[in-house]
Amino acid sequence: MGKRHTVTQIIRILKEAEGGVKTADICRRYGISDATFYNWKAKYGGMDISEARRLKELEEENRKLKQIVAEQTLDIHVLKELNSKKF
Repeated sequence: MGKRHTVTQIIRILKEAEGGVKTADICRRYGISDATFYNWKAKYGGMDISEARRLKELEEENRKLKQIVAEQTLDIHVLKELNSKKF
């Protein structure tokens, strides 16, 4: 796995590309592949740093909510199993 870039760094890299620097030059300078650049562009293109931070916060909140749902689903499954057994 290569370097990890922060959201702030990604936004700055994309702004550089919007400023007219060639994609190939940017990829070479930052050691990323074309695919990585275009994935970043699809996800963060046109955003400013505060919007990207908000997106990251929402993604984290979504992850936590999915975890809660998964735990509740497991609890329901266990309770149904216990309820179906005869004592």
